[in-house]
Amino acid sequence: MYEIAIIGAGPAGASAALFTAKAGKKTLLIDSDKSITKRAWVENHYGVMEITGPDLVDIGKKQAEKFGAELVSGQVTNIVKTEQGFTLETDSAGTFEAKHVILATGILVDLAEKIGVATKPGTEPRIKTVIDVYRDGKTSVEGIWAAGTCAGVSVHTIITAGDGARVAINVISELNGERYVDHDVLKS
Repeated sequence: MYEIAIIGAGPAGASAALFTAKAGKKTLLIDSDKSITKRAWVENHYGVMEITGPDLVDIGKKQAEKFGAELVSGQVTNIVKTEQGFTLETDSAGTFEAKHVILATGILVDLAEKIGVATKPGTEPRIKTVIDVYRDGKTSVEGIWAAGTCAGVSVHTIITAGDGARVAINVISELNGERYVDHDVLKS
């Protein structure tokens, strides 16, 4: 069983996976390859002069894998609550079990709606519906969290990546029973 399964490997999802895996949590990152970032040209992402959306997504996935996240290609079609957490059913990769789930599905909220997660009207242009989240990223379903555009933050990659990291830190903190902080130190 995974401690954390993240659905969507765009900036929010890959960023969340990078943090959870780096924290030593058994992390699954499931990607359907439908990120809207794959169509982007990015010049407003801090620390990056310019990059194609596909390259940004690929780098994010590689960073998450570097720290131990398991990347699986497929689309999650259903999430079922179990005694221990959740069973995630996919279209082509089988089923997976996880204690916590982070939805980082970009502009898509159909899976959230299907499994009974509360949604609300979006405020970003062209984003009609988003997942209704609490301040920490929790949704109306205990154990399911949401980050990035699907959680109502701006579609900009720098913002969704930061939101994925923020929600991941909150999940890690809940699993650890104390506030988690990840600071790397420059090696001399």
